[in-house]
Formats: sequence, C-alpha cells, structure tokens
Amino acid sequence: MNGISLHDLSSGQKASFADVSRGLGSPQKELPCKLFYDEYGSQLFEQITTLDEYYPTRAELRIMRAASAEMASRLGPECVLLEYGSGSSLKTRILLDQLERPAAYVPIDISRELLQQSADELARAYRGLRVFPVWADYTRGLDLPRELPAGKRRVAYYPGSTIGNFVPDEARRFLTGIARVCGRDGGLLIGVDLKKDPLMLHRAYNDALGITARFNLNILTRLNRELGANFAVDQFRHYAFYNPVFARVEMHLVSLSEQVVRVNDVDFHFDRGESIWTEASYKYSPTEFATLAASAGWHVQQVWTDDRGLFSVQFLTVAG
Repeated sequence: MNGISLHDLSSGQKASFADVSRGLGSPQKELPCKLFYDEYGSQLFEQITTLDEYYPTRAELRIMRAASAEMASRLGPECVLLEYGSGSSLKTRILLDQLERPAAYVPIDISRELLQQSADELARAYRGLRVFPVWADYTRGLDLPRELPAGKRRVAYYPGSTIGNFVPDEARRFLTGIARVCGRDGGLLIGVDLKKDPLMLHRAYNDALGITARFNLNILTRLNRELGANFAVDQFRHYAFYNPVFARVEMHLVSLSEQVVRVNDVDFHFDRGESIWTEASYKYSPTEFATLAASAGWHVQQVWTDDRGLFSVQFLTVAG
C-alpha cells in the first residue's frame, strides 16, 4: 500500500449480521449509526457539514480558530494526540498548527478510504510528524500501535458532536475507556453540542437539499450490498425530530408500506409506519456534561463556546 501504513484493528469493515439481526429483531427496530460510514456515507457526511442548516461544524470551527492556542497550551508540549473518528481531519490541522512538537498523531476511523487519504495528506503537510493511522471501530475498545513513543502524555481529541450519538450509559462507558487509554496524566479535548431552539435542531437534521435523508437511507443500500438484504429503499423515508423528554434528536427510517425484508436469509416484518431508529444525538447543558464526565473519571478543566452558545469544545483531565 502506498503512503502511510494503516494499523488494521477493524476485524473486517463489513456490516455485522449479528448487530443487524439483533437491532431489527427488537420491538423498536434499530441499526447502529456506525453503519452510516462506508465510503459513500462518509462522503455524504462531509457534504452535510457544509450545509447552511447544519450549524455544528461552523460553530466548532469558529471556536477552534479563536481558541486553538489556549487548547494547545492545555494539551502541552510533545503530546501524543489520539483522534477518535478523525474523518477528513479539517479541525485537526487547526490544532496541529498550534501544538508544540507533538510526539505523534494517531487518527482512528472506521472509514478506511477517508482515513488513508487524510493520514497521507497530514503526513505530507506536517513534515516530521509521526502519523499512525488506525482503522478500527473504536466503540469496541482500542489497542494502540506498539510503535508509539513511550513516556509521552496522551491526549484524546474527539471533535464534532459524536459523543451525543451514545445514550448516556454508553457515553459513560466510552469516556471511561478513553480515560483508560490515555492514562493517569491523560487529557481529552471533546466537542459537545449544547441545548438550543428545537426549530434549529429540526432544520439541521432535515436539510432542504435532502443530503441527510440520502445519508440515512444509505444504510439500507449498504445492507443490500454487504449482507445480501433486499430492502426496497424507495419504500422507506427519512424522518428526524427533536425529542424534548430525552433532549435528543432522533433519526428514523419509516416504512411506507407493510412489507417483509430478508437479510442474510432471515425475514423481518415491517408494518406500515413502523420505523428503524438509526441515530440519537443528545444535547447537553455544560453542567449536565460535567456530571456525565465526572461519572466516567474525568474533570472538566475549561469550556469554550461560540458567541451564540450553540456548541462547546471542552478540555478534560483524568480525575485524581
């Protein structure tokens, strides 16, 4: 393979029938949101981040550009930067420009093609930076490359609002796992979407161009391709709404007719109007997230927000 060598911890990139059958066999049918990110899905998500209605990326970029020097100071010199869900690494460049002699950069992503491309581009752009891309589903735990420099502070970077895709108990377990990987002196720079006007949230997940709908429906196309399913994609519709009881946006795929779908020779019945829940996106107040972080072994050291209070970037350290 040309370019930077990938550390393959993926155990295969294809959709897991066990995950799919468990989800579709539940009373509320569901599919794991990690299935969004095949090559085409990753491209669609990059388009979503540029949409007028989708505020998180623009708000986070404003925060990063305004406060990246402060953030780099918090991370410290010669740190090992671990990025969970690195994607195109656009925000990472803003941080790398400010970091003092980073010892290594470890981008971790489930999309092999995007990971390889961004790792190669960063290695060319930052000469002398040691880049160790890891192709993995980081939600299942993580072993880091053995070649990483020893004795350096490990700081995780988790940009975007992806922590909101976990239900709170899952988020707690995930954050606990990051604390374990980073160790006693570790840190975490994380994006956290904040509570706001439900109408703004509705627009962000129901864009006028329909890119988010295509992104959601692509899960079914992927299952048809990888698991031999026979979803009639045009018989499902994207549906997203804000649930104020749980302070989360929910994305669903709603069946437009009564139908039976076969996946890997197993039949799943759908009533008309029945949905598959594909994503949750929880929104937090700063106090709520601090409580969640503390329950996972972290202490919030600093919070940066944009001038409209739409989004936050927070720096945490391992408690104790």
